[in-house]
Amino acid sequence: MNVIFTCGGTGGHINPAISVANLLRERMPDSKILFIGAEDGMEKNLVPRAGYQLETIRISNFQRKLTPAGIWHNVTTACHMAGSMQKAKKIIRAFQPDVIVGTGGYASYPALHMGAKLGIPTAVHESNAVPGLTTRMVAGHVSRIMVSLADSRSQYPDPEKVTVTGTPVDSAFLYGDREKARAALGIGEEPLIVSAWGSLGAREMNKKIARFMVREAQDGLYRHVHATGSYGWRWMPAYVRDQGLLLENHPWLDMREYIYNMPELLAAADLMLCRAGAGTISEVCASGTPCIMIPSPNVTDNHQEKNARVLEKRGAAVVVREKDCDGDSLYETARELLSDPDRLREMRLAARRLAVVDAAEQILQVIRDLAAGKA
Repeated sequence: MNVIFTCGGTGGHINPAISVANLLRERMPDSKILFIGAEDGMEKNLVPRAGYQLETIRISNFQRKLTPAGIWHNVTTACHMAGSMQKAKKIIRAFQPDVIVGTGGYASYPALHMGAKLGIPTAVHESNAVPGLTTRMVAGHVSRIMVSLADSRSQYPDPEKVTVTGTPVDSAFLYGDREKARAALGIGEEPLIVSAWGSLGAREMNKKIARFMVREAQDGLYRHVHATGSYGWRWMPAYVRDQGLLLENHPWLDMREYIYNMPELLAAADLMLCRAGAGTISEVCASGTPCIMIPSPNVTDNHQEKNARVLEKRGAAVVVREKDCDGDSLYETARELLSDPDRLREMRLAARRLAVVDAAEQILQVIRDLAAGKA
């Protein structure tokens, strides 16, 4: 079976596709797998790192603000789109896929649209409760729509075409061993905090974490691994130095651009500070990691806060709105949680109860059905 996965932009779009591709490769070793993504997206690093071939197209997003700059940006995007459609068509004809699966991001639109136009079975997976722009654009054309939450079915004009699968995560998140992970990372009894605001990062939250790390350096109680994201990496190291924190003098504080060993780190972690995108939620639930969630306020229909409140209601997370916190208050919240082992234990159990452990299996079954003409 030949399968094209198309995705781009952020880890939340790319990692679910890689998880399903890994399962496909395991179950059907003779399958041929190809990824299509953007020229300048994170997929350029993540996909080859996972061992898959990647073809790229030139794509950019649409801006909703109708300023002169926004209008010009959208005209440029439309020009890129026309070229991307033709390149996607060329790639599809050369690869001859049995199924095309998109997992989000603007880069997935050309292959899904062109695949449907060429009569190839297509499917789109939407991780969030509210469909993104790409999903809305292809929903009327693809063979199947896959969603994470049953409540999301009502968001689509043809609910019969919608299948609830959950959002897949790497199996390593499900089967991590805390003691082995901590030993491999050289961690003793000291608590470990992991923080990240997505693959691109978030400037305001990175500033708050800089202050958070200053407090950690003063107390010397915790290990902390923080991912700045690709944008944050350009300025945050200097910003932290400007706050008087010399990280080279504090080996327990580890700042990186991106965390490539997240399953291992979450297996070892005592607490995660994160956004509330669907991919992140799937990972913290699968790994059973207690978390403080600060939902992004800059998303469609405030869907991250809605996601996070589900975990909060079940006792798996503490939710803090971005406008209601600073580095000091976040540090105090984290310190309060880390001083209460009973609550952390309850949060771990609550998170695991929310995990969908067979999401990749369900998506793979959709792929098989489409390839067999059962759509």
